[in-house]
Amino acid sequence: MSNLLPLPALERCEAASMMRAEVESWPAREADLGRGLRVVRALPLRQHRLVGPWCFFDCYGPLSFHGSKAMDVAPHPHIGLQTVSWLFAGEVLHNDSLGCQGTVRPGELNLMTAGRGIAHSEETPPQNSGRLHGVQLWVALPDADRHREPAFHHYRDLPVLEPGGGCVEVFMGELGGARSTARTFSPLVGAEIRLSARNPAGSARSRMGARAGHRRWAAPVGRRAS
Repeated sequence: MSNLLPLPALERCEAASMMRAEVESWPAREADLGRGLRVVRALPLRQHRLVGPWCFFDCYGPLSFHGSKAMDVAPHPHIGLQTVSWLFAGEVLHNDSLGCQGTVRPGELNLMTAGRGIAHSEETPPQNSGRLHGVQLWVALPDADRHREPAFHHYRDLPVLEPGGGCVEVFMGELGGARSTARTFSPLVGAEIRLSARNPAGSARSRMGARAGHRRWAAPVGRRAS
């Protein structure tokens, strides 16, 4: 390929495997979901609307409560995406316009595919532990699937990796040879990585393979309640 600029500077072309990964840090912001539930929102941001197909990230808690609903999100519609609910502590009850209902707990996944349109609500169930800590993510569906039939699925028994220095639960996609059964429509990986207190991040030595060309995104959310 020719550089037609006058007096071009010498540039070295490197293969992707030789190039260093670029690390960026993005500031999150707080948002109020009503009824006193505040979240930290890392996506979307003005300068970053997407990370691959991921288009939304909210983290709520950790909260302790008694005699009230920590979460009470009224019915609202979605279209053209998947909502991904993953908890570190507590319980969240999902109800939707298809008549589906599912309570998600730590280590389980609530996955709603909105497709051509669906409405749902999320709330703390009457029987609860008095704790709440979790994340909700959205995945933008590709054009070919944006108007598919809506659906809801609840997943248990998701794969767990123990690579040394911690534990990894893969709730979407495939990582390190472990594949989640959750249905996806784009190449992606969603996983919770828990580092052992005896093996902090600086001493972790294991590597887990990810596909070349994928953008990797990590959001620290604190310690999971025991």
